[in-house]
Amino acid sequence: EAQLDDALPGWRAAARTLARRGLAVRSALAATAMPALAGSGPQPNDEQCHAIDVIRGAVGFAPMLLDGVTGSGKTEVYLQAIADCLARGRQALVLVPEIGLTPQMLARFRARLGVPVHALHSGLTDGERARVWTAAWRGEARVVVGTRSAVFMPLPDAGLVVVDEEHDASYKQQDGIRYHARDFALVRGKALGVPVLLGSATPSLESLHNARAGRYVHLRLHRRAGSARPPTVRVLDIHKRPLQAGLSPELLDAIARALAAGGQVLVFKNRRGYAPVLLCHDCGWSAQCRRCSTATHGSPMTVHAGGRRLQCHHCGARQPVPQACPDCGGLALQPQGNGTERIEELLAERFADVPVLRVDRGSTRRQNGLESLLAQLGTRPGILVGTQMLAKGHDLPNLTLVAVVGIDEGLFSADFRASEKLAQQLIQVAGRAGRADRAGEVWLQTHHPGHPLLQTLIEGGYHAFAGAELLQREAAGFPPFAHLALLRAEAVNADAPLAFLQAAKSLLAADGTVDIHGPLPAPMPRRAGLHRAQLLLSSAARAALHAALAAAVPALHALPTARKVRWSLDVDPVDLY
Repeated sequence: EAQLDDALPGWRAAARTLARRGLAVRSALAATAMPALAGSGPQPNDEQCHAIDVIRGAVGFAPMLLDGVTGSGKTEVYLQAIADCLARGRQALVLVPEIGLTPQMLARFRARLGVPVHALHSGLTDGERARVWTAAWRGEARVVVGTRSAVFMPLPDAGLVVVDEEHDASYKQQDGIRYHARDFALVRGKALGVPVLLGSATPSLESLHNARAGRYVHLRLHRRAGSARPPTVRVLDIHKRPLQAGLSPELLDAIARALAAGGQVLVFKNRRGYAPVLLCHDCGWSAQCRRCSTATHGSPMTVHAGGRRLQCHHCGARQPVPQACPDCGGLALQPQGNGTERIEELLAERFADVPVLRVDRGSTRRQNGLESLLAQLGTRPGILVGTQMLAKGHDLPNLTLVAVVGIDEGLFSADFRASEKLAQQLIQVAGRAGRADRAGEVWLQTHHPGHPLLQTLIEGGYHAFAGAELLQREAAGFPPFAHLALLRAEAVNADAPLAFLQAAKSLLAADGTVDIHGPLPAPMPRRAGLHRAQLLLSSAARAALHAALAAAVPALHALPTARKVRWSLDVDPVDLY
């Protein structure tokens, strides 16, 4: 069915008509009936061969970290390991963080493996997901590629689990039943007795710590595959520089040179929309979301549609841009700051002879939206303007210039994970450049060129940053040297969450084995009309934390204040907001 979906879209309606007329019958073919037509791939280098041999030689559960620089050929290692898994008559599950990565990986896997490769993600209909689930349960689906929910896929003949881009925060389910697909993949791998391969160019500090401690087999790929060379990196100080939509004259000239040479350009800005704030220059009023703001904490609405619409990125509220300032009646309403829409507008005007395509959540909302945009660009010169969607695993062989703008906000944050996230983001997006024969170049625009994080990344790379960051985490008692749990509560009444969390603190404090911080209003104290507060629990021993939570949760449900709030418990939170 998966092959028919690719070859003949819409075939199901015709098949149902033929079946009603008695001209077609439905039958299931054994998985072994599919002929092996695997294509030949590139010759692995020495480091890839070593990694492949280690994976092939793994017996039973074996957690492994494939730690390779961008463009080092991690996907080729996956393919070789999966091919060996199939040769042994076993099933393979591959997890990817985003739907956008699925089509590219599916095409490559189908071309190489010679068996049907099934996809499972939220972009499928319920019927399509049910068919993939059933095929896996019967053992007919030998290779499944999916996003985080695919980690629950039934695998009666399991042989290998792969987690690509294992560092990505998209693997964390933030609503409903909270789980981390990477961590649960390890739990499933242990239960099934199969190897689990975690792959990334920028491993999470937790995984890197486990590898260095000997809990994971650490497989390193130090150099790019084939003839590809690492891109050159230039940090551009934009102090006192005239900027157009956040882009400096020097960067615009570099874009023009790259296009004239027949290359493609990626302009990375991790903020969608036209501008982050609408401001009145007469009185200072700014557009705030009424459902997410408090008297002391405003939540600005993002300007969209070229300045015609306001939208809250937290609760989804929308409204038209007012014709005059609601406070003073002035007409000096102006968008402040830059988002992907504003950058796209400037570049489309400046470089009208090449395609300028915006890749963010808004432009890729339709099914296969990202795949369609990348196909529209093809291999011709052009510009991609995008958010973090473009920083994840895409192979763009003609991309010669990557420009990163607006990184300064990530250099100063109260979130202890902010430095890790920014370092991963910069390394990942920079890794899109120069992945084929053509040399790549990366420009980083910043007002803080001497910031230690940037200097460490440029001079020593991601592992130098990770080593320094792990030392700071250990000194501060943060993960991976401590284990956290976050008790969140929200309600229409601002006092109810704090009252519930105070009662919860009394219950947990009786145990005496965990450190308790709070209760306090959440860093974003109101969202979608609900006031939010949280209680942070910390322990150096995971067993002690779990024991304290297991003892307290039944009592939390029984608290009178629990009926007045909506509360949740998040173990190992990746986002404290």
